[in-house]
Amino acid sequence: MRRTDLSTAELTQLLALTDRLADAARVQTLQHFRQTGLTADNKLAEGFDPVTVADRAAEAAIRDILALERPDDAILGEEHGTRPGTSGLQWIIDPIDGTRAYISGTTTWGVLIALADADGPFLGVIDQPYTQERFIGAPGFAELRGPRGTVPLQTRATPALGQAILFSTFPEIGTEAERAAFTRVSQACKLTRYGMDCYAYALLAAGHIDLVIEAGLNAYDIAAPLAVIQAAGGIVTDWQGRPAHAGGQVVAAANAALHAQALERLQAGS
Repeated sequence: MRRTDLSTAELTQLLALTDRLADAARVQTLQHFRQTGLTADNKLAEGFDPVTVADRAAEAAIRDILALERPDDAILGEEHGTRPGTSGLQWIIDPIDGTRAYISGTTTWGVLIALADADGPFLGVIDQPYTQERFIGAPGFAELRGPRGTVPLQTRATPALGQAILFSTFPEIGTEAERAAFTRVSQACKLTRYGMDCYAYALLAAGHIDLVIEAGLNAYDIAAPLAVIQAAGGIVTDWQGRPAHAGGQVVAAANAALHAQALERLQAGS
């Protein structure tokens, strides 16, 4: 099945299911967030890539629902791997994007859930359980549900890098060449901020910032943000302007003008 085959009713049902998935993950993540005694295992032999009981439990809760409701769909999850499917659709799950933030008690982490067909993600949710903000994007649908009610998502029309706000998670982005490329964009922007994890993409979709540039991402890091930002009017590609749903180098922009300017600077050294 492809997104073009889905009826309005079917898309509505999928959005309702995605809410249930995010609700189930909220229960698991909030149970452990800012609790004393929370520990994290390191998935790397060198460096630090933490995973907690909350990561594993949140993804398991999502998978349990999908096993009942969508048994023919494939699944790709960060913590529990891949399940093949026959429907042509795949759920892509990052149960806690920003586990470093999660174990540090900050609120830039989130639950990422996306649904993709052969052309990439078309439905996505960025959910921040602690602040009770849910950013949702699908064809013809982009909204934020939170403490202030429900409001539409719309990216900004900032025309030039000199007026733009740029976010990234790590100041030591990627390789030396990738850092140099990022710096060329950063130096042209009005403001650069770091350490925002998936919340940066949510803020872009909501019209508060203009660019997110990162490298070394996995598919589960970008699938949901990509769907949300595109639904809100933004653009997400790799640094060469190609599809970014497989991860790697990613540039998310509020509009086409900023996207073109960012690509020009990213590619200037190549």
